[in-house]
Amino acid sequence: MRCINKAADALTRQADALTRQADALTRQADALTRQADALTKQADALIKQADALTMQGIAKFNSLRISEMLY
Repeated sequence: MRCINKAADALTRQADALTRQADALTRQADALTRQADALTKQADALIKQADALTMQGIAKFNSLRISEMLY
């Protein structure tokens, strides 16, 4: 009986260690998800900036064309 109890205790300790490991991996996955979300927001901001620069370039081009037509 004593041998069975020792084996059960060892299995419990092993299960506890695996649970702690799983918790650590979950926290790591959560951190990576937050990092990915931040990178996505950064990419969206860069796309908006590129769009704004494109619109600015189009506006300048159109302005130059209008100036040429007036003179």
